[in-house]
Amino acid sequence: MTRARVGGSMGGPVIGRDPVHGDRATAHEDLALAHGNRMPVRIDRTRRRLVHALAAGGWIAAGQARATHGMLGPVDPPRAVPGLALTLHDGRRTTLPDLLAGRFTALQLMFTGCSATCPIQGAVFAALQAQVLGRIPRAQLLSLSIDPLGDDARALAAWRTRFGARPEWVAAVPSPQHADVMLDFLRGRAAGVDRHTPQVVLLDPAGRLAYRCAELASADDLARLFVQFASMPVARPARG
Repeated sequence: MTRARVGGSMGGPVIGRDPVHGDRATAHEDLALAHGNRMPVRIDRTRRRLVHALAAGGWIAAGQARATHGMLGPVDPPRAVPGLALTLHDGRRTTLPDLLAGRFTALQLMFTGCSATCPIQGAVFAALQAQVLGRIPRAQLLSLSIDPLGDDARALAAWRTRFGARPEWVAAVPSPQHADVMLDFLRGRAAGVDRHTPQVVLLDPAGRLAYRCAELASADDLARLFVQFASMPVARPARG
């Protein structure tokens, strides 16, 4: 396997050429290993191609892809999130709508006891925060645990510290009675040890689910989509 350094002026992860999955898969693995993960996960090439198409073609291409793949692209109409009770990494209590209000949010599902895809997801958000937080007004990242019985504020705080999270990167866990509601709303259930999808979703300042990204999208792809998303006008929810 040949190795090549890829990155901008600030440098970047070492990318190796993977004969099956290509550079992008190995880049995710190297990025996760840099944060302590010892269980690299391979990336599906079809989803890799699709997320590049979404990022390059913008919202129109994403809408076309959604018709084929169902779980990708714009959510039309955007769906208001349920009023989940949350505990944040600093011990504060709030609700999901209140946490999202007034901000453009990229949300990932995770849990601190996960040793497969969650460390990769954390590493991707660590790279993403450098591209969007402080550069896009009202941007925030949200890591939402699916394990209310195993995760508490202390565990979430340690997880954030592990990945060098900035203040605008929040970690939270729902109450036990709201965990299933959260998973059903986000369509976040998956088979396997992780029990959740590695998909990032984008939510608008009105607290609505507006966009579904490809699973295990790279930080660069997510940043391009986030910039497009945050530059679009936010329609007010219809009054009943």
